[in-house]
Amino acid sequence: MDMPAVVIKNVSFNYSSQTKRPALDNVSLQIAPGSFVGIVGHTGSGKSTLVSLIDGLGRPTSGQIQVGDVVVDAQSSATDLAKLRHHVGYVFQFPEQQLFAETIGQDIAFGPTNLGWSADRVQAAVSDALRMVDLPAEFAKRSPFALSGGQMRRVAIAGVLAMHPAILILDEPTAGLDAAVTHRLMANIAKLHVAGTTILLITHQMDQVAQYADQVVVMNQGRLVKSASPREIFADPAFLMANHLNVPPAVAISHRLRDAGLAIAPAMSIDALADQLAAKLGGTPGE
Repeated sequence: MDMPAVVIKNVSFNYSSQTKRPALDNVSLQIAPGSFVGIVGHTGSGKSTLVSLIDGLGRPTSGQIQVGDVVVDAQSSATDLAKLRHHVGYVFQFPEQQLFAETIGQDIAFGPTNLGWSADRVQAAVSDALRMVDLPAEFAKRSPFALSGGQMRRVAIAGVLAMHPAILILDEPTAGLDAAVTHRLMANIAKLHVAGTTILLITHQMDQVAQYADQVVVMNQGRLVKSASPREIFADPAFLMANHLNVPPAVAISHRLRDAGLAIAPAMSIDALADQLAAKLGGTPGE
């Protein structure tokens, strides 16, 4: 059996000794390698704090986190925390605000160069990263500030991918993007998952979680409420309401059709719902 990509064991975290409620409260969780994990919960539930510890941006107040063969706890050194980032790439919300170089190629090359890679290896990483986010190779010579918002977002993600992280954390990667750009970006993220990257997605977009994730982690007031498949999580409207989560549109439509007497399984995406309806109506999707 493969070793988990991430093991979180009894982790608690306080930003200050003066706070009454910890940001994380005795959280235990395992994440399998190559999985796509949606991390959800209302604002302040502990989602971002959890992934920041996985990325080594802080030490747990108690408990321990293991990423690959690196284990950190409250006594770990800054060097130990830095070792986590050899495994993890973190794309923050609105990452395009962190673009700074004169050209896209220079911006993407910044991380690999700081890792001490050779010039040839850095160049190859830049080319691979552009390809992974579906941008032409000639973009490397352009200014990142002459791009559209969606293209800038992809360049910022490419800068993280260039370092070849085994685990990719994405914090609301489609925030502020229109529907078409969101669709293309999520399709590229799905390709990374298929290629073997472990994806941790923080989002309020439940339709994205339902369609792409194979594990959903629900946080509420710093606690891990439940970790299960999307189908199990979204099958319980009362649970979703109690944890301030919306029902994905495809799931909501599925339930309405079932209430109307149509024997149909809850669908995790509009495409999956269309496939079921086409099969029952004897046609094909899009007809």
